[in-house]
Amino acid sequence: MPPTRVLAVSGSLRRASYNTAALRAAAELAPEDVSIEVVALHGIPNFDADLEAVGFPPEVVALREGIAAADALLIATPEYNWSIPGVLKNALDWASRGGESSPLRGKTAAILGAGGRFGTVRAQAHLREILRHNHVWVVGLPEVMIDQAETRFDAAGALTDERFRRQIRRLLEALRDEALRGP
Repeated sequence: MPPTRVLAVSGSLRRASYNTAALRAAAELAPEDVSIEVVALHGIPNFDADLEAVGFPPEVVALREGIAAADALLIATPEYNWSIPGVLKNALDWASRGGESSPLRGKTAAILGAGGRFGTVRAQAHLREILRHNHVWVVGLPEVMIDQAETRFDAAGALTDERFRRQIRRLLEALRDEALRGP
């Protein structure tokens, strides 16, 4: 059986992002039968129906094709003002276009996040709502909310906290199992 293909999307554009580092940790911790491709959201223009009418920009086409080719999604989100970053919402707006032909429709996804004192609890709740609206099944447990992120990663960006490493591994196993089960 081929590996479960997971497209991992970071909601942060920052070079030293803890959320992108968490996705790199996920790629390292993935079960043997799971392959993870981490993608960045750089260069995606703000959603604009006039742009869409002319045709999807190349960065949007690449994102949509990546989503369509994946068996599942892993989304890492920081929390900005109690919600998800605009860049992530924008990417999901572009990906959602097309109604029933949207590449998001029917996908399985898992969410994690790295942040401050409360991890990314509010952002993850908002992201679940956005994904649910787009008919994406979100794995419920385990929840991975890496609190006090600056203490959980080393200077090179490696996740050093064993508790969160175990949680990510379990999340990936649950994501694989749900993706194989199908919508």
